[in-house]
Amino acid sequence: MLKLKTPKFFGIIGAWVHQHHTATYAIAAVIVLLTTAGVSAVLFYKKPVEISQQPTTAVKKTPPAPVKYYSPLTGVQVADEAAAKQAATAIMIENSPDARPQSGIKAAGVVFEAIAEGGITRFLALYQQEKPGLVGPVRSVRLYYVDWLAPFQASVAHVGGSKFALDEVRNGQYRDIDQFFNAGTYWRAKDRYAPHNVYTNFANLDALNKAKGYNESAVAGFDRKDPAPASPPTATQLNISISGPLYNSSYTYDAASNTYLRSQAGKPHTDRESGQIAPTVVVAMFVNMSRVMEDGYREQITTTGSGRAVIFQDGTALETTWHKASRTGQINFTDAAGKPVKLNRGQTWISAVPNGTGNATWK
Repeated sequence: MLKLKTPKFFGIIGAWVHQHHTATYAIAAVIVLLTTAGVSAVLFYKKPVEISQQPTTAVKKTPPAPVKYYSPLTGVQVADEAAAKQAATAIMIENSPDARPQSGIKAAGVVFEAIAEGGITRFLALYQQEKPGLVGPVRSVRLYYVDWLAPFQASVAHVGGSKFALDEVRNGQYRDIDQFFNAGTYWRAKDRYAPHNVYTNFANLDALNKAKGYNESAVAGFDRKDPAPASPPTATQLNISISGPLYNSSYTYDAASNTYLRSQAGKPHTDRESGQIAPTVVVAMFVNMSRVMEDGYREQITTTGSGRAVIFQDGTALETTWHKASRTGQINFTDAAGKPVKLNRGQTWISAVPNGTGNATWK
């Protein structure tokens, strides 16, 4: 192996550089450039970033919840907005023994029961979505029934009435469809005798309402809720005394349907075409009664203010207070703590029980 002596080697190099200095500078420049490029490449080189190609997932949009519509009269769900707004109709229905069994009551959304004369009760039946093919016997109206029907913006079907009732219902603020002026909408049945034989149906009533432009009603109904049956029920037998044995009523709670099977004068109260009447809610509303002179002495009920009420629903009995701020305002109910009480969806039966003489008991 060739061994270079260091002094001699560097001497040779130095002599060559001295003789070829121009070439030496060029070589040195090239070396510097190459070195700089290499360093730069090392400093600035970055490994390419690998972009992951993830599959694109479409964002699923939650469809809006379907709009639900409810009858303002009964609180029961209906098909659409038009059904919820359709015209309401109130019908005065007789309850003397000669008028029984009545027709069309089972389909009513709300029924008010009160004494009309001589202890005989009479019904104000309100309809909106349900339209029975036969309703009656139709009888005359009293002023307190007009006060109860007012917030429902309902047409009122009747055969005349007391003076104060007719003065009110004909003042232009109500939808009066009195038989006296709309005879073609009503007829007299041949299987009963007058005055217990005036009937109508919703084919006729709807046509009359349409002809008068009563196509929709702004019904101010009761506050409603979904049913919540008690387990076990705590009030299954109800008795409501209004005037006497022929008109007092009782109810048996049916847990399977969460309704109250109504009896009257000691036997089931039936609709002639549809069977036993069975409201979802029964209210005993205690009221002050008096007699006033109109076209003779007439019964009168104080409809405004407040008073005691017992609400039977879901197999329970609840002591409440009823309130009605004005003659045209709706009734509402509050519990002992002053909180609003809602009524179950479905048929509501309200019995006006005279303070002092009437009563409501249960077990």
